[in-house]
Amino acid sequence: MSAYMNMALGALLGTVFVLFSVSLASEGLYHAETPEKPGYIIEGEEVASAEGAKEEAPAVPIAQLLATADPAKGEQLFKKCASCHSTEKGAGNKVGPNLHGVVGREIAHVADFGYSAAMKAFAEGGKVWDFDHLNGFLLAPKKYVKGTSMGFAGDKKDQERADIIAYLNSQSDSPLPVPAAPVGQ
Repeated sequence: MSAYMNMALGALLGTVFVLFSVSLASEGLYHAETPEKPGYIIEGEEVASAEGAKEEAPAVPIAQLLATADPAKGEQLFKKCASCHSTEKGAGNKVGPNLHGVVGREIAHVADFGYSAAMKAFAEGGKVWDFDHLNGFLLAPKKYVKGTSMGFAGDKKDQERADIIAYLNSQSDSPLPVPAAPVGQ
């Protein structure tokens, strides 16, 4: 072998040795154990085919759920909503609009809040946040109002949604009467 070939081979082996040594040293300094439980669980959702696609509808009528709803439980459940919404009369908006008196109020009605274009379009025609609209929206906001900027994924538990709606209804100057449950249910 020539001297140049020996130098090139020596340089290559020296570089590999340095890189391997640095790799071992950094692994020893910055080693992270694998956690027992993952930090975030990401649940996938099924996508319906285009032919048979229907809006996801609550399985149990809201009137039936409201018959046993507990506003006190709803207040506890609302704590996860309180980072973005307030229910206090006269309180300002947060990331989301103030929800004092929301039950029975026109959708996208708070004057000093910047609603998404999707929410404004959904509100056309004077729609009101009645018990059915709130139930559907809280079940899956992004499916109920496609394009909404609300980041909440939804609450799949029927009774929890009913408790939250009962709490929201109680946070009003004049709460709406709870609709009668369907006969035979």
